Amino acid sequence: MTLSGHNVGVAFTGSFCMNARVKAAVKEIVAAGANVIPIFSFNAQTINSRFGNAADFVKEITEITGNKPILTIEDAEPIGPKDIVDIVVIAPCTGNTLAKLSSGITDTPVLMAAKAHIRNGNPLVISVSTNDALGMNLKNIGTLLNTKNIYFVPFGQDDYVKKPNSMIAYTELIVPTLELALEGKQIQPVVRSPF
Repeated sequence: MTLSGHNVGVAFTGSFCMNARVKAAVKEIVAAGANVIPIFSFNAQTINSRFGNAADFVKEITEITGNKPILTIEDAEPIGPKDIVDIVVIAPCTGNTLAKLSSGITDTPVLMAAKAHIRNGNPLVISVSTNDALGMNLKNIGTLLNTKNIYFVPFGQDDYVKKPNSMIAYTELIVPTLELALEGKQIQPVVRSPF
């Protein structure tokens, strides 16, 4: 299945080192003919880091997608009842967001969007970026891997020498992951060799 004609929610959380990679993936999704609705966690829309200014990043993504971003919990809630998007990808998905998602916590626009979306039985894709994927968050990854309608962008250890618990997604595989998830299939293999 292609993304052409589909409404795709792209939800950003605060793993700022992944912003450039995820921005490239957003361009690919738009180029594939999808209508992209950007959704930002509070941290993703307000925290400036050595990887850039938050307001500038929100503006860039808004310009690439041509759609007004969802920035509040209130604005994210109608995603469910109005069935606004066909699929949502959380990219990057931090360990904090993984933990909250697996525990049913909805205290950010991204988590509310995810909850509202999956209540309709629609696919949710996770693009992991966390320093504790093989530590405290391993149980949360396991829970989500075993949850109906949740799919993962393939991921691997990004620096097994200096950060042995850290894993990030292969963001260049976001588009094929979305395409398969729309068919109810998990792209394989999920865990791949280190970067």
